[in-house]
Amino acid sequence: MKILTILGSPRKKGNTATVLALFEKRIGADHDIERINILNKAVKGCLGCDSCQKVDDQPACVQKDDFMGIFDKIITADLIVYASPVYVWDFSAQLKALIDRHYCLVKWKNRDNNTNYLLEGKRTALLSTCGGSAEKNADLIKEIFSREMNYLHCQIVGKYIVPFCTIPEELGEKARKTTHMMHTDIMNSFIV
Repeated sequence: MKILTILGSPRKKGNTATVLALFEKRIGADHDIERINILNKAVKGCLGCDSCQKVDDQPACVQKDDFMGIFDKIITADLIVYASPVYVWDFSAQLKALIDRHYCLVKWKNRDNNTNYLLEGKRTALLSTCGGSAEKNADLIKEIFSREMNYLHCQIVGKYIVPFCTIPEELGEKARKTTHMMHTDIMNSFIV
C-alpha cells in the first residue's frame, strides 16, 4: 500500500510531527510511506478564479508553486493522512492553503455536465494534536475535515486527536495508543 502523509505543522519537530513519525514507523514496515512537510513547500492560497475547472480529468491551477507535485502524489496514493496541530479550532495556515486548493479535484464544469471527483473513494485520515482537551477544541477541525473529504467523495478511515499535548517528549502512552488505533483502523479499511 502506498501511504502519503502530509505534515501541516510549522514546527518540524513538534507534537504533530512526533505523533506522525510514530504512526509512520508503526505502519511503515509493511508499506511504502512518503511524507510531505508542507513547511518545505510553497503553496499559495486558492484564488477562486475557477481556471481549474477548464481541465476535466486532472488537477489544474494557474498559480505556479509546488501544488501540482503534491497533488500528483495525492492522486497516486492509496491513503492520505493529513496531520495538523489545532490552530484556532482549525488546520494550521500552512495546511489550510493546501486543503483550499483541493477545490480543483472536483470537476463540476465539465463538458458533459457530470461532476468528476478525482479522489472518489480515496481513503483519508486526520491526525491532529492540541494543547487542551479535544472537546470544544478539536471538534471543528474534525467537522471541517469531514466536510472537505465528503465534498471530494473520499472515504474517511478515521479522525484521530491527541489532546493535552505539551512537549513531544511527554506524549508517551496517549500518542502510542492513538497510532495503534490508526494502524488498526487503516488496515481494517483495506480488508474486503
